[in-house]
Amino acid sequence: MKENIRIAAGQINTTVGDLQGNCAKVLKYVKEAASKQVDIISFPELTITGYPPEDLLLKPKFIQDNLDALSSLQKKIKNIIVIIGFVDRKKNSLYNAAAVLHNGKKVGVYYKMLLPNYGVFNEKRYFSAGTEVPTFRFSGISFGINISEDIWHTNGPVERQAKDGAKIIFNINGSPYHLGKREKREMIVREQSIKNSITVCYTNLVGGQDEIVFDGNSFIVDNKGNITHTEKPFKEGLLIGDISLDTDSKEGKDAVSIPHTIVKNKQYISVNKYEKISEEEEVYLALMTGLKDYTTKNSFRKVVLGLSGGIDSSLVAVIAADALGAENVTGVFMPSRYSSWESAKDAEELAKNTGINFMKIPIDEIFSFILETLSPAFAGKKQDVTEENLQARIRGTILMALSNKFNSLVLTTGNKSEMSVGYATLYGDMAGGFAVIKDVYKTLVYKLARWRNSKGYTIPERVFTKAPTAELRPGQKDQDTLPPYEILDGILKEYIEKDSSYSQIVKAGFAPDTVKKVMAMVDRSEYKRKQAPPGIKITPRAFGRDRRMPLTNHYKI
Repeated sequence: MKENIRIAAGQINTTVGDLQGNCAKVLKYVKEAASKQVDIISFPELTITGYPPEDLLLKPKFIQDNLDALSSLQKKIKNIIVIIGFVDRKKNSLYNAAAVLHNGKKVGVYYKMLLPNYGVFNEKRYFSAGTEVPTFRFSGISFGINISEDIWHTNGPVERQAKDGAKIIFNINGSPYHLGKREKREMIVREQSIKNSITVCYTNLVGGQDEIVFDGNSFIVDNKGNITHTEKPFKEGLLIGDISLDTDSKEGKDAVSIPHTIVKNKQYISVNKYEKISEEEEVYLALMTGLKDYTTKNSFRKVVLGLSGGIDSSLVAVIAADALGAENVTGVFMPSRYSSWESAKDAEELAKNTGINFMKIPIDEIFSFILETLSPAFAGKKQDVTEENLQARIRGTILMALSNKFNSLVLTTGNKSEMSVGYATLYGDMAGGFAVIKDVYKTLVYKLARWRNSKGYTIPERVFTKAPTAELRPGQKDQDTLPPYEILDGILKEYIEKDSSYSQIVKAGFAPDTVKKVMAMVDRSEYKRKQAPPGIKITPRAFGRDRRMPLTNHYKI
């Protein structure tokens, strides 16, 4: 016999530590779901605390406050089943948990079994692994719950829940974004649904938390592996689906009974199904989301950045304008004796096109004064990178002064290619509070900028065609120091993301001398990256959380 139930995924943007705010958002979505006669609604992993709470989990009061928040929340839940992530405490152990709430009661709890401890994840530092796989039952329908990593492995809780009679699995997630992640998730869930003949409701978090961005992309898969419902990426939303499931008079051995009555003859709900977007749009939305949430969740309303007339600062300025509103963005052009008229014109045109605030603060007088001050100490020495870095540090000082005076967050504009090889100045162009394109290779910077221009002309065409340059000495070009970016990025992806050895990279088709040079630059720039501001992760292996190399290191591969 078939029974129709209505399920929902609350794809919400939580804030770490805002227990009351997170609960208020849950109640808002529960109220909307109840008005649409939803039977079960699931929310993301660790919804109550926000994800990931990291070392807040070491504070006993934080754990208790999270439990108190859940207790208060459950009293407000009426005739709807709510699945929600929280932190549970049992004796001296903490668990990444999911509670099942109904009619003012907590009717059951599931503890995450498979704790990830790779990349950005460090769950074994905080949590103990669950061992039990309960199923829950109402109106002849059995369902199971598991959390994130639990669905990624065969012979795990999913199979055990399916064997115990579960017809639908609610998998709640705090799954961070990187390029290609959506496809990988969908493949894993589809394989599990086919193998175990189950429907899966995959609920994911959305929004930014420090360097991590969560893309949402929640979806429902039927028991034949077909994706039937999808939610928009990078936006909060309520995904609702009407699901027809087989009922069973036999209860599983661990089934927890829930006295919920399904509403019959519900009004039809249209199906949410959104098509996949391009890689460029996906990354652009991730960068917008990460910047907006980092800025607003940390109580900044305005941002300021150095606007050089180059591609990197142009892209960051446009992203900031799109994410925060042009009125909240200030671009500062700081010419020196080496700045070209083209750069001045391009920076000003970009500001005009986007509508951001524009300031011009020349640095040559300051530069001359510092050179004169240092001339006794530098007597007999030729000009070199020291004088170049002085210009970058003057600009960094000006931006930080503007930040202090106007309470604006300084955005740095360095990309991943530059950060990889140390083509950046400590306390200069690296000075700031947030690095928007820190994990974006230079070749992708151009693609993102082209994509954005296709949606409305903002970045002057000359910015795309002129040779990249820092303009810190006469006639300077990036390729005086670096290989062409197409070659550089290829080597960096091999070395950083794949951990390929020198011989493997050479076999991949790159010139031996170039590979050796690039690897050496990456290795000796580790100390710079340790001092860089946080930035948005969009690749499978970003600097920081994903890659933790020793500063003192004599090993070469």
